Amino acid sequence: MKKILYISFALAAALSFVSCESDLETAPTNQASEEEIFKTAESAETVINGAWATFNDEGTTYANIGYSTVLRTSDAMGSDVAVLTNKYGFPSAYAFTDLVNNTGSRPLFIWSMLYSTINNMNNVIARIDATEGSQDKKDQVKGQAKALRAFCYLNLASFYQFSYLKDKTALAVPVYTVPTTTGSVGGKRASLEEIYTLIKTDLSEASNLLQNYTRNNKDKIDRSVVNGLLARTYLNTGEWSKAIAAAQIAKAGYPLMTPEKYKEGFNDISNGEWIWGHGQTAEQSGESYAFHYLDVSSSGSYYYSFMADPYFKDLFDTNDIRYSLFSWDGLPGREGLLRYAKFKFKANLIADIVFMRAAEMYLIEAEAEARNGNVTNAVAVLNQLKSARNANLYTGSLAQNDVIKEVLIERRKELFGEGFSLSDIIRTQGTVVRKPYTNAAGQPIQVQITTPNGTVKTVNGRGHSIFAFPDQTAFAPNSRYYLFSIPQKEIENNPNL
Repeated sequence: MKKILYISFALAAALSFVSCESDLETAPTNQASEEEIFKTAESAETVINGAWATFNDEGTTYANIGYSTVLRTSDAMGSDVAVLTNKYGFPSAYAFTDLVNNTGSRPLFIWSMLYSTINNMNNVIARIDATEGSQDKKDQVKGQAKALRAFCYLNLASFYQFSYLKDKTALAVPVYTVPTTTGSVGGKRASLEEIYTLIKTDLSEASNLLQNYTRNNKDKIDRSVVNGLLARTYLNTGEWSKAIAAAQIAKAGYPLMTPEKYKEGFNDISNGEWIWGHGQTAEQSGESYAFHYLDVSSSGSYYYSFMADPYFKDLFDTNDIRYSLFSWDGLPGREGLLRYAKFKFKANLIADIVFMRAAEMYLIEAEAEARNGNVTNAVAVLNQLKSARNANLYTGSLAQNDVIKEVLIERRKELFGEGFSLSDIIRTQGTVVRKPYTNAAGQPIQVQITTPNGTVKTVNGRGHSIFAFPDQTAFAPNSRYYLFSIPQKEIENNPNL
């Protein structure tokens, strides 16, 4: 722990930014001291601004830039993204050899990113009450710090241990609620119960602290974001009624986008359905690099590696607006791959990153209603989302398991590429499902493509290329290969693990 959590790094990030709701302006790091940073509530907010910028736009490689690394990894390890293994970035995550390897660069990057952000927030929480400024400003800063800390712990609880509903006493990761230094003693691994207790406490307090706060920037955390995080948390812990209530609050004021808007590329934080995201500018665009993996249709996309499993397409009704985003690739070297043009760069090759949408809240509400036994309510909520996407309404069995299954399929369809694949598999104790794109006789299924010169021809359709874990065992629930590993460097420096 001592070599992972650096106070100096936390403050350096903060010192690089001034507090500004409309954007994050840079300032020389030698213009302020730690004492000055925590003199006023306004200046203390720069710690959050700096941490947020680092959390999103800085990294160690082009494949490890900010929090998008977690989201891309989660989807690469799922069922519906057929990652091109000859492209840079995520083939090892797709093959389950990456996150299980605790000496690798990605486990270390993700761990360091989450815990350095936690340490930043611990500094703010510990010192904000003693700063100068109005109580409203102190409440805003403390509320956002508590919510961002909870968000980091929610990620740690979601990826470093199996489902809370499998075993809430299972040990996961250490919990730190006070600032650490390079001389601090590392903590023991806390149980999922302990971690989720902190998450819920932080988010509940954040909701109270932010009750008078109105943001003018969706990068900022307000009560809608807090309730969205509470809805995710309660879904994880099986508190269905609380998940329903939180999701309803979170989605209020964020109408589902029109079918036409759905086709614009998921690249603009001003989209009315987006509750939370990270905006990008030409000057601050590090996390836009994620679109080089997600965008499989724009000419400027360099890797275009997150192709779709052809079987995924079969889940959609042909009249569904999302179905129209599929097309077979006809470019040389890509012939027979299935594009899903959900994500598209803006014209200047930047793109805003979505973290939370109203659609997710509808799905949480529907799933929680179904698991709570209110299947009629669940179907009604599910069909609101389906209707917005021009999909056929669900009119099938009202058996509880059938409705839950339908909601989980809809989560896959609606949230493709947004980072929920692996966390949903862990949460529901499900399994990765990948099948060769072949017919009953084991022969490749043929598809029609259009080549760049306009010729239509028939080729073999291509899908997944990895069909088992590295030890060649079949994909199964609750596999150790699903879990992110604690880095070897952390283990060496923290004997209490």
